[in-house]
Amino acid sequence: MGRLKLCSVTAVAALIAAVRLASAAPVDQAAATINRCVGELETSGAAGISVRIAEDLANLIDDGATRRVVPVVGKGSLQNLTDLKYLRGIDMAILQTDVLDYAKEQRLFPGMESSFSYVTRLYNEEFHLLARAEIRSITELANQKVNVDLPGSGTAITAGRLFGLLKVQAILANDSQEVALDKLRMGEIAALAFVAGKPAPLFMSLKGEDGLHFLAVPFNQAANSAYAPTRLTAADYPGLVPQGRAIETVAVGSVLAVADLRQLPERYRNVVNFVDVFFTGFQTLQTPGHHPKWQDVNLAADLPGWHRFAPAEQWLQRNMQIANAPKPDDLKAMFASFIDEHRHSAGGAPMTDKEKEDLFQQYSRWQSGQSR
Repeated sequence: MGRLKLCSVTAVAALIAAVRLASAAPVDQAAATINRCVGELETSGAAGISVRIAEDLANLIDDGATRRVVPVVGKGSLQNLTDLKYLRGIDMAILQTDVLDYAKEQRLFPGMESSFSYVTRLYNEEFHLLARAEIRSITELANQKVNVDLPGSGTAITAGRLFGLLKVQAILANDSQEVALDKLRMGEIAALAFVAGKPAPLFMSLKGEDGLHFLAVPFNQAANSAYAPTRLTAADYPGLVPQGRAIETVAVGSVLAVADLRQLPERYRNVVNFVDVFFTGFQTLQTPGHHPKWQDVNLAADLPGWHRFAPAEQWLQRNMQIANAPKPDDLKAMFASFIDEHRHSAGGAPMTDKEKEDLFQQYSRWQSGQSR
């Protein structure tokens, strides 16, 4: 009897195992399907614009079945760089170019030139320096507390480098941008620095009567390889910058970087597919409904000192004419400028806008016929 009971228990156990195995098979198959052709893209913090940029990319890439991009919100450019090298699953990341310079200078990742490549340079991001009303110049921030975002963030690295170049001995604090803005309003800090593509959502609700304003940041020629001069205008921040005025500042580039996936063939193929869809559909990202910073992106722009991801380079070589083709509005503006210069040099009367538009349409029709 005891042996019969044991056999019954064994049979029941075998039956349960079989049922579990049968039910696990569809689950494993579903998991494999969902994870196939997925790439993970890490952004900087949610206060910046890279989350929106990643969302635009995800919407472009995702076809609902065979490919997908999953944005991952990171803690800043330096952490993103670390994650790109070591964190399981991160295929790509949006980084500031001066953070790459900083990591190379500090030798944070030996042999990092072979650990990363890039798909393309992206947009420039502006250095915002928001201060209390009584602070009128960046030099007045010496020995004053200035928030530079979390340690290791792109803002922290850029602010440290710029303050060093300008010889401003500020006391750097490391709160999140939202916390820092509250502290600035309450007078607990003198200013906050933030690297973000304009218009940055953090500042959009602010008005001059709040007692806050942007400080000018002079361009240092010694830093011209990493930074570029730019301006913040009333069109960017109507509540903070008066009409007809502009605040001088600097901008830093950003780049879409790729992990070394050569030993991970499936993930490598996923990024290759991503590049093909991204580059082929790039012009749709420059249409209304997408972030305006896409207008600043040139897929063919190089990042000196770094290697482009080989499939991206190959795509550009095959499609260089498409990648470098001027936008229709830019082409029209160049055509109008050419006509104006030609008429002026010939001593003729300037054309009206309508005459230039009609001539441009004739040229476009001729060009279309030539390309057939």
